[in-house]
Amino acid sequence: MATQNTFYFYDLETSSISPRDGRIMQFGGQRTDMNLKPIGEPHNFLIKLSEDILPDPYAVLVTGITPQQTQAEGITEQAFLDIFETEIVTPGTIFSGFNIVRFDDEFVRYLLYRNFYDAYEWQYRDDKSRFELLDVVRMTRALRPEGIVWPNDADGKPSNKLQLLTEVNKLDHSNAHDALSDVQATIALAQLVRSKQPKLFSFLLDMRSKANIAKLVNTGQPFVYTSGKYPGEFEKTTIAVKLADHPRRQGALVYDLRHDPTDLANLSIEELVESWQRRHDESGLRLPVKTLQFNRCPAVAPLSVLDDASQKRLKIDLKTVRDNLTKLRSQNELVNRLLKALGLMDEQQSLKFANQPSPVDAQLYDGFLTDGDKNLCTQLHVLDPAELVNMQPKFQDKRLKELLLLYKARNFTASLTNSETSAWEQYRQDYLLAGGENSRLAHYLNKIEEVKKQTKLTKQQKYILEELQLYGESLMPAN
Repeated sequence: MATQNTFYFYDLETSSISPRDGRIMQFGGQRTDMNLKPIGEPHNFLIKLSEDILPDPYAVLVTGITPQQTQAEGITEQAFLDIFETEIVTPGTIFSGFNIVRFDDEFVRYLLYRNFYDAYEWQYRDDKSRFELLDVVRMTRALRPEGIVWPNDADGKPSNKLQLLTEVNKLDHSNAHDALSDVQATIALAQLVRSKQPKLFSFLLDMRSKANIAKLVNTGQPFVYTSGKYPGEFEKTTIAVKLADHPRRQGALVYDLRHDPTDLANLSIEELVESWQRRHDESGLRLPVKTLQFNRCPAVAPLSVLDDASQKRLKIDLKTVRDNLTKLRSQNELVNRLLKALGLMDEQQSLKFANQPSPVDAQLYDGFLTDGDKNLCTQLHVLDPAELVNMQPKFQDKRLKELLLLYKARNFTASLTNSETSAWEQYRQDYLLAGGENSRLAHYLNKIEEVKKQTKLTKQQKYILEELQLYGESLMPAN
């Protein structure tokens, strides 16, 4: 019997923008049928911030959710994951949201990892998948904008921010930066796009699988590609062509055919690296090459979608594109030099991280777990809290050995033995206070003081900053 597909739209409010050391403070979600009609009651949870985590004050000012609120009203990460695994991660689920691929999904993966769950299976096993609405919106604006009002930011530049889109299209979004409100606004936006441009919406939904994306990109023929990495003046959209398979990822290196490749012919490996790493706001040549990952739901389409109106809107001249493609294909050594440049960048990145050792919570991508360790993780989740006291699984992966104490302390404090309680307190002291004036806690308190100096803080913002300071002071050891 075929699996019945449903959408599950979700959004997070987090303690910082970094999934490596930040935490989910609020989770909001709503399941819908394939016609985007809600099914059942929404999910809306605060998740306790454990007492080894310092939130970014700027993030808390945006969400208004304080650590004290999560501790008073929230549930533990493990309690949330019990619900996540049984009610949310169901067969046939298509996870969707606004910018989930680059942000929310990463936080969920780290959450699963540090709580002894598989960090990846939730998005592909049992006919599960994901569908990134932000890039659907971007491509709709670029190719088929009719029927939708498209906003600009305060500087008059095109913007696809959720809050602006809902405002100009008169969609209900009464409490922006509340996870559930953002979910409901995202569903309303998806309904709008689907109703005004059903063919494009359905096409991109069908294209979401990495197999379909790879099939289009691997033809070696030019295709339409919409990505946040491309300039807003061209509606984030260009015509790209595959250069080579990516050597370490499920994807390809692609070239932006708006650009004449002639200038790349004589660049050294080091100059290619410099050009590749150059930011938008820096002068000099920026390499028109990027990685397209098949498993990240990119918005791609064949050239046939480009009608005359789209070409004019996107400032695309097909003759220039064809000329640049001919020049590109004549540069026989360019791909090899680009691959060497990519290898050099990877070496530089590895050296950087080697000199900056990360806590175990941040080591998700340091390797996959063995089947034996996965089985032990599964056994861990079926135990009653009382049984955790004597649980000492023989993990092969040293990360899991280190995580066990943190898992027990953050989720089941009562399960800690006396020696484990001492070890937890020592961990917190080392993590928060090591470095004295340069410690994590010192930086946190200094940032609060820095924010307090800003003018035009509201009464509510001042209250939040006082709460954050009290929270930080409460983490200091008694002595």
